[in-house]
Amino acid sequence: MSRKHKYRIRNWKDYNEALVSRGRITFWFDEESIKKWHKTKKTGKRGRPKLYADIAIQCALTIREIFRLPLRGTEGYLRSLIEWAQLPIKAPDYTTLSIRQKELDIFLPKTKRNGQERSHIVVDATGLKVFGEGEWKVRQHGYSKRRMWVKLHLVINADNHEIEAAVVSTNDFKDSEVLPDLLDQINDEIDQVSGDGGYDSKESYRHITEKGAKAIIPPRRDAVIERHGNCDALSLPRDDIIRSIRLLGRKEWKKQSGYHKRSLAETAMYRLKMIFNENLRARIFENQSTEAFFAMSSAK
Repeated sequence: MSRKHKYRIRNWKDYNEALVSRGRITFWFDEESIKKWHKTKKTGKRGRPKLYADIAIQCALTIREIFRLPLRGTEGYLRSLIEWAQLPIKAPDYTTLSIRQKELDIFLPKTKRNGQERSHIVVDATGLKVFGEGEWKVRQHGYSKRRMWVKLHLVINADNHEIEAAVVSTNDFKDSEVLPDLLDQINDEIDQVSGDGGYDSKESYRHITEKGAKAIIPPRRDAVIERHGNCDALSLPRDDIIRSIRLLGRKEWKKQSGYHKRSLAETAMYRLKMIFNENLRARIFENQSTEAFFAMSSAK
């Protein structure tokens, strides 16, 4: 019988200092960001030119997401930082932040990998509440018709736990319908794609095969083989999974195929919700998408 080694903290002074340091706030504005903060070039388009560059809007909205501030509070917070640092820039007003949030492109930072390295990715989706009741009201009176969610679809790298791709959709989209958009965001080589039964569709298998990857998706329990062994055509990936499940059993197949790594996607979603909450404050879908992407980029 094996025993697990117990980890005991002995350097309490360093440990306590590390916990205290988690609450420290440090801001810095690099010279390049300060130079690009305001737009100086004319676009030649009709209408009033934009005063602030995208980097200024992104900075303000990142602060808003990290500290869970309202738009007016974000403007005041950024003003204080600029005044404290004595910078030659101005803070965008809350109206500008709300308008520019729709059209802002957010790119998730990714770790550079070796070109020959193939990754195992896991996919899943979760709901983010747009508006609705609190837990007490739901328990006492049930849900009302105004309860609404949007879906956040994530691709997690099983090797380094990073978010490789993300899509925000309305709640009427199936997980399998969004999978092609997720895979199109990944330029690196993929070895395996693991997902739950919500991705069990012919289109999902086709898109995964086109990426040169192996699909690990559990079929429903009454699934049947489409191309039998006496057929001249090549065997389908889904049929191979059904045969393996019949031979090994569903539990053993999940263990040998590495399907259980799919739980890493649930872990990433739990981490996002614990840090940034599961509620979105924006009321326009484009702003909701940007808000969700800011949470993901800030979690990096």
